Amino acid sequence: MKILIKNGRVINPASGLDTVVDVAVAAGRIVSLRGAPEGFAPNRTLDARGCIVAPGLVDLAARLGEPGHEHEGMLESEMAAAAAGGVTSLVCPPDTDPVLDEPGLVEMLRMRAEKLHGARVFPLGALTRNLQGEVLTEMAELTEAGCVGFSHADVALGNTQVLQRALQYAATFGYTVWLRPQDMHLGRGVAASGPLATRLGLAGVPVAAETIALFTIFELMKSTGARVHLCRLSSAAGVQLVREAKSAGLPVTCDVSINSLHLTDTDIGYFDARLRLSPPLRQQRDRDALRNALADGTLDALVSDHNPVAADAKTLPFAEAEPGATGLELLLSLALQWGEQSAVGLARALAVVTSEPARVLGSPLGTLQASCGQLAEGGLADMVVFDPQAHWQAEASGLRSQGKHTPFSGYELPARVRYTLVGGQLAYEAA
Repeated sequence: MKILIKNGRVINPASGLDTVVDVAVAAGRIVSLRGAPEGFAPNRTLDARGCIVAPGLVDLAARLGEPGHEHEGMLESEMAAAAAGGVTSLVCPPDTDPVLDEPGLVEMLRMRAEKLHGARVFPLGALTRNLQGEVLTEMAELTEAGCVGFSHADVALGNTQVLQRALQYAATFGYTVWLRPQDMHLGRGVAASGPLATRLGLAGVPVAAETIALFTIFELMKSTGARVHLCRLSSAAGVQLVREAKSAGLPVTCDVSINSLHLTDTDIGYFDARLRLSPPLRQQRDRDALRNALADGTLDALVSDHNPVAADAKTLPFAEAEPGATGLELLLSLALQWGEQSAVGLARALAVVTSEPARVLGSPLGTLQASCGQLAEGGLADMVVFDPQAHWQAEASGLRSQGKHTPFSGYELPARVRYTLVGGQLAYEAA
């Protein structure tokens, strides 16, 4: 399949490219970023006039529902949502049912995803068997099966000795451990500690739940030399600790969710279960610190934290509702909205959802590393074409994800995706 994308503004954050030029695609790869080569005869020509042509988005936190949670999301629906949002690569956590702690389960998930010809799926393997925090998994076998790292998902690992052994083993073989910094005992609440949680009578999660976990992780990193990616930071104090850890030379990267980047605890209003999230939304000073840290590079990537939740699990009292929200189709728009509000420029706004998360994934991508999250001649044609001037309203009825709940329901958002290409094939085309 030969495709020519004409008249688009091509932006590649990884190289600084920003120019209006035609892009030629053939056999799943980018043939030219300098116009159509002589004799190039496309099967399809896409008019991108007034649009931006960018690398496909790389989302480091997206649950897909399968296996085990098909009532909340099927691979078909969530992959369709990814394509509609311009996401061409995504990382899924291991807390499926059954847990991704055996090579056969990982291989089955990857095979199912590949048959759908949608976004590239990069699974994280479970750090311990069945995420019970007791026995380490066979990391080498899981890596051979396709895992790009190891995680305990949102299940707090309370045994520090087990975590130490896991980091030692990972460091020996060069694996990356993905950790959600939250203390097992302090993190049992449903909203961020503060005046609002007190007024509403909701059990609070103090900032210390995050900072205590971070202190532990950083001390173990110093003694083991392990590489760690921190998932979904939520507080100003946490940001400061990450900044200090990076200054000290620790091999740590970090992401933040679209929810924590744009919302605060006051958005909960009168027990709106759509705002029942994990990590919980914190105060304005925390949100502002997260926005500034993403701008200056302290935080490396922005993630959708896509977690489709069944309707009956959200139509419950706030404290009983299942945490989570759909986000794949909102990631691009909310990244660009942050970029405009923070005045960081279009290139940085795109970088935090393309080249920067690809850099976090790093060497596990193998041959994909050279082209994932960026545009390069000879590289894989994973691309998104979007209209930056178009606006749309986030409504449940318009979402392709099986999970229809989002805290941004009713918000007017910038940028509409017109085309998404994965491996040179059209995975999405706007009607």
